[in-house]
Amino acid sequence: MSRIATLASIDAAPATSRPFLDTVEKQLGVVPNLFRVAANSPAALEGYLAMSGALAKGALPAATRERIALAVAQINDCHYCLSAHAYLGKNLAKLSEAEIAANRHGGSLDPKADAAVRFAAKVVRERGHVSDADVQAMRTAGYDDAQIVEVVQHVALNTWTNYLNEVARTEIDFPVAQAMAA
Repeated sequence: MSRIATLASIDAAPATSRPFLDTVEKQLGVVPNLFRVAANSPAALEGYLAMSGALAKGALPAATRERIALAVAQINDCHYCLSAHAYLGKNLAKLSEAEIAANRHGGSLDPKADAAVRFAAKVVRERGHVSDADVQAMRTAGYDDAQIVEVVQHVALNTWTNYLNEVARTEIDFPVAQAMAA
């Protein structure tokens, strides 16, 4: 059971959260529990959606963004986000089961995406204290400074959702991702 209220409906949300939840429902066809928890704070929900929307206009492909989300959720042990991004990765980004498993292990089967996922995982594990060689590996893989900044921003955004879901103990409303073998 969630420790922070999962609002039962859009109408149960604070008035200033409702337009944001309406937008989520129009985009996804449903309002996942993460958004209904975040809606307790209209400012937090607006900030999350604004950052997410801005990053969606960035240079990183949607599939790479999902790969990063999976790696970050695995490192942060967020079962809600693992389940959500495994579902979204498979059904929207068309990632294979093997790719999703590689992402959860901090890499990718795609050579260019592998550099981004490995870098994102290192940013999480090292709390941003990456080496010159880590940044150079991104450049060698074909990423420019703007894309490196976007990877860091995706790490931050996904870490926030991971932390919110763990603090709230958000009930998983996606097919539950299976635990990984050690």
